[in-house]
Amino acid sequence: QVRLVVPMAVVFGPGSLPGDLPRPLPFRDVQEMEISVNLRTSVTARYEMLYRSTTGQEEAALAAATAREADAALHPLQDTTLGSLTTYVVPETSSLLPQGINVYVGKHRNALVRAVGRLAALQARLREVTQVMSFTASSIAAALSDRVPDGQLSPDARRYLKSSLGYEITFSLLNPDPKSHTVDWDIEGAVNRYVKPVLDKLSLVANFSVDSQILYYAILGVTPRYDKESSSFLLSAHSLPHVINPVEARLGSSAASLYPVLNFLLYVPERSHSPLYIQDKDGAPVSTNAFHSPRWGGIMVYNVEAPASPQTSLPLHVDVDMARVMEVFLAQLRLLFGLSREEVPPEFLLESPGNEGLADWELDHLLWAHTVENIATVSTTLTSLAQLLDKIGNIVIKDDVASEVYRAVASVQSAVTELSRGHLHAAFQASKEAVTSSERAFFDPSLLHLLYFPDDQKFAIYIPLFLPMAVPILLSLAKIVRETRQRKKEPTKMD
Repeated sequence: QVRLVVPMAVVFGPGSLPGDLPRPLPFRDVQEMEISVNLRTSVTARYEMLYRSTTGQEEAALAAATAREADAALHPLQDTTLGSLTTYVVPETSSLLPQGINVYVGKHRNALVRAVGRLAALQARLREVTQVMSFTASSIAAALSDRVPDGQLSPDARRYLKSSLGYEITFSLLNPDPKSHTVDWDIEGAVNRYVKPVLDKLSLVANFSVDSQILYYAILGVTPRYDKESSSFLLSAHSLPHVINPVEARLGSSAASLYPVLNFLLYVPERSHSPLYIQDKDGAPVSTNAFHSPRWGGIMVYNVEAPASPQTSLPLHVDVDMARVMEVFLAQLRLLFGLSREEVPPEFLLESPGNEGLADWELDHLLWAHTVENIATVSTTLTSLAQLLDKIGNIVIKDDVASEVYRAVASVQSAVTELSRGHLHAAFQASKEAVTSSERAFFDPSLLHLLYFPDDQKFAIYIPLFLPMAVPILLSLAKIVRETRQRKKEPTKMD
């Protein structure tokens, strides 16, 4: 049984106290929520809230002109422990929050909440804040998607990447018509400027490696439809799934990879199919001219302007606008990791994470989900290993395999304990160690089931080999026995 504990400080600014507080500040309160996964499994979410009033430094920070300035000033004063939250309650008439906005969520681990008259209404608002900034029932269900009945799973649950110790990111430029286009893209500079800050922050979650390639004469495999009205070519939504397979055969990156590969493809259409636009299900053009594939990556179509003069010499030189391209690819990367911000209530205002690509609380959101998923993965792996050992009684368990199993069990128990204490970082590290040990034990070459046979299989294999040899031997033995008996019955001759 897994219990997720979220430490949360609720800090009241001057003039924001509800009239029905049960006791004087500071005091503690606990709220629990049961997240049902299936008939046998459930996860308990426990929010441990400390209600207190602001310090002098916090009051000075809350006197800032805008919520963004207040968030920056409050950051050095708050608890920076992974998984912890700090919520500042400001007066109902405060000008920090814009009109119609009741909650401001900053880049770090704090939020500003507009005060309401009664404590029950404030707690309901705080519950929404914790759902946004830590985890929701749907994010936990998505992490445990293998155990959730299909009917109860949201459509987006299988879109997110499974937890892994590492990921490989491949940026590919597809130029199907090099005779017409010479494409130049500064992928190294773009990765250092746009992708590296995001991966530096995600390095806590997993190891990342990035590579790039240019593929010539690589076509999409789907013939686009020509539209006379717009004088352009169109790719409809139902044809997009058929685009990936022909291209994937050319990528060659996932064949030798130990970790999941995320493919981001920039496709420059050939002259005969330019300009090329992607349509959504309603037939409207997609503004980014890109689409993403769950757990695989994304493809962006980059159209080249036709030359002004027909006599222009070929090939045309094309400089790719990497800022526009990377904006799309980073948005797709966030989608693949389940960091979409679409399900936020309308009265919430979320601060943009800026160059870092994701806020501190979004990193926590990812760690909560991956820790729970790792615990479930270890449980499944060790259960499968136990079932294998039960089926094959004569299997040999070496000492190093046994020690990996013991280490996995100890690590997963440590992860569960740390979660129940509210120590997210320690729990995540323990869950990663548990996954590593359990995988080593399960995939140890000495446990290869082909090395061990049940007794009935041994008979089935060896009888056809020995029976043809055994028949003449048995007949010869029978003949010898018969002759021996006849010799004993014959009277012995006496001289």
